[in-house]
Amino acid sequence: MTKFLFTLSLIFTLISCGQSTEKKEKEEAKIQRIEGWELLKQEGYSIQYPKDWELSQSGQMGTKFILFSTLEDQEDQFRENVNLISQDLGSNTVDLDQYTEISEKQIITMMNNSKVYESKRIKNSGGEYQKLIYAADQGTFRLKFEQLYWIENDLAYVLTLTCEESKFSSFKEVGEKILNSFSLGL
Repeated sequence: MTKFLFTLSLIFTLISCGQSTEKKEKEEAKIQRIEGWELLKQEGYSIQYPKDWELSQSGQMGTKFILFSTLEDQEDQFRENVNLISQDLGSNTVDLDQYTEISEKQIITMMNNSKVYESKRIKNSGGEYQKLIYAADQGTFRLKFEQLYWIENDLAYVLTLTCEESKFSSFKEVGEKILNSFSLGL
């Protein structure tokens, strides 16, 4: 009888492992790979980025990751980047509208010489998120940011493209391609 129960539990374990692997493979198949780009896959999300960008997962400033562009020349003092932070909202029931409102107020009150250019809700097959574009002074740099906000499972995800304001238009295409490759729920 003991052998029978052991065999039965082993079969169930193998079946559940197979289903878990199959589910993971199906989720990974949903990721449309960008040719010649790197793929960062973590539990809960994935993102793709150009091979010449540097990945840091040091956790610096509370980030899940930072993707750094290469410096353009010896005079370039700022590496444009994309980063992800997540914030546990815990028992606070904050929806996307409230999170956006709080974030916009913080930008205006806490960042020097800030200006919001765009704030809009986007719905697509991947869900719903907020897109915010703003500029502010940070140290000696005038920076422009494009942020995407998601609220999922009591977590807020903030994905940010940060550029020198004067270079934003030249990094916008590759930056948005990186941002648009982001996927939650893996």
